[in-house]
Amino acid sequence: MSIPCTLESYLKEQCIDYTLVRHPHTGASMDTAQAAHVPGDHLAKGVVVNQDGRYLLVVVPADYHVHLGRLHEYLGEPVGLATEAELAGLFPDCEPGAVPPIGTAYELRTLVDRHLMNLPEVYFESGDHEHLIKITGARFADLMGVAEVVDVGRHI
Repeated sequence: MSIPCTLESYLKEQCIDYTLVRHPHTGASMDTAQAAHVPGDHLAKGVVVNQDGRYLLVVVPADYHVHLGRLHEYLGEPVGLATEAELAGLFPDCEPGAVPPIGTAYELRTLVDRHLMNLPEVYFESGDHEHLIKITGARFADLMGVAEVVDVGRHI
């Protein structure tokens, strides 16, 4: 599959130049970073949370977990992780679990961890488990333009 239509169209609309990086099939973001020979702190992963029936995309480095307590404190109400069925409905053109961290392409409110915002280059899931998209850090910051920059991650 490589890049789903929704994401590809959005990147084209935003005039984002990118490189597609192929890697062996993986299921977890840190395994992906290792297989693609990418530093875990340069691989942006999207984590979808449910806030009382509304979905948010939280983008953190692959070597981080979303700290739900900090997120609850930031939002002022409890959140929980979205289920696989919910993800399938939100990202219908992506493989299960291969969530691209570009929430605006999927009309999701997005929060991005500050650790991703000043890197020279950033990698992220393309929508399948065998390709990453590589872009400059400046272009990633452009894609995150409407995202709220937060500190809700915890290094693993």
